[in-house]
Amino acid sequence: MSAPISSGAKESAPADANAGAALAPRLFGSKRGALPGFTGLDQPREDILRACIRCGYCLPTCPTYLETFSEASSPRGRIRLIQAVADGVLSVTDPGFVEQMYQCLDCRACEAVCPSGVRYGQLVETARTQIERARARSTRRLGVARAGWRRLARAAALDGVFGDLSRVRLAGAAVRLYQRSGARRLARASGALDLLGLRDAEAMLPDLSATPVIPRGEVYPPLPGVERRGRVALLTGCVMGSVFPETDRATIRVLCANGYEVVTPSGQQCCGALAVHSGDLDRARMLACGNIAAFEASGADLVISNAAGCGSALKDYGEFLAHDPAWAERAHAFSACVRDATEPLADLLRHDQLNTSFERTPLRVTYQEPCHLAHAQRITAQPRALLRAIPGVELVEMAESSVCCGSAGVYNLLRPDMAGALGARKARNTLATGAQAVVTANPGCALQLRAELNRADSALPVLHIMDLLDAAYRGRDPLLSAL
Repeated sequence: MSAPISSGAKESAPADANAGAALAPRLFGSKRGALPGFTGLDQPREDILRACIRCGYCLPTCPTYLETFSEASSPRGRIRLIQAVADGVLSVTDPGFVEQMYQCLDCRACEAVCPSGVRYGQLVETARTQIERARARSTRRLGVARAGWRRLARAAALDGVFGDLSRVRLAGAAVRLYQRSGARRLARASGALDLLGLRDAEAMLPDLSATPVIPRGEVYPPLPGVERRGRVALLTGCVMGSVFPETDRATIRVLCANGYEVVTPSGQQCCGALAVHSGDLDRARMLACGNIAAFEASGADLVISNAAGCGSALKDYGEFLAHDPAWAERAHAFSACVRDATEPLADLLRHDQLNTSFERTPLRVTYQEPCHLAHAQRITAQPRALLRAIPGVELVEMAESSVCCGSAGVYNLLRPDMAGALGARKARNTLATGAQAVVTANPGCALQLRAELNRADSALPVLHIMDLLDAAYRGRDPLLSAL
């Protein structure tokens, strides 16, 4: 593999595969904090830690390593740091340890290539949970004024906004008002966004013109004359239902066109992915229990997600609740029924049962793989097969299609420098294909791609795969639904 372009790396990776063992004291010092080791529930598992053989296969797949060439910024380097905390060499609140746990995008690319099957996601997500619980203890000990502002900000987002879908929709309504009232124009012209450090974040927002999807238990029947294939329940999602509601509607139409009865269960909430990434597994479990109950009541055979990150979180409910006797069995049964929207359609295509009444759609596209679809769910062939099934569509592969674009939940808001470097890398690879549009399967990726293409002075359309399939069924120009 040729050496990737670095964004300012100052040193190459240590050649010794065991170099991570020496990094902890060298990078972060040997001083131990007040909270060494991991405690209580949700600890990085020792068997997973020991499974890493430090072979280095993960290095060329890790986005942060590709940008820094630093061993500490690689999966095996971070595993060694986690082991150092477990052994009491480092404190769980050591600034260097915290930095590395949160510099990671949790994209799982390392898992997909690891010959030892190391479940890296379990390590980093539980390590973050341990960090946040240690911070909470510090907050109680020192008081909010000295130690709690970060936790309050996190709680305002996770509890205040994403804690309830009605509040997500309220936030969306506020953004619509901001965009339509002239406040956006004033904020951009006055320099207020620069003063608040919000210009990049604000630029990522698309125009929110469509009515949000509000799940109230609606049932959408299969198209007449199409063989009935059962009932599925759609996770409408926080961002998808509020920012990309037309993609939810397109997903419903595509599923109905293929014989599925689609229900949008009332009572569903955020999938919990943002909570997991933020080190709040307790909140993720609470959301999981609510969603399990809501979807069980739908009577559906399958649970469908059209957002890669959400689908990955739903498939992990069985693991989140494995130690809860009241929910473990239900959670495993629920996760076993979760499918990305491309999975049942690709299954039909493989058995020559897909509704192929597509209108010819002359369009050259490239496909950007969402991390939690390609790496966490291992779904790579299905979207490509569906794209190739549309007459007229030409699929052109991009370089590094599975390297993270820098979105990673809210990573691009919290770590704009690294996210921007990865986003620029993705934009260059996208534009190099000469495609007329880029297709993805995750709302965060779509927002990141659009923002980075804008920075590259490109108006290349960004499409969700379900929007493209829906347009082909309906004989419409897919670029009309592009971001």
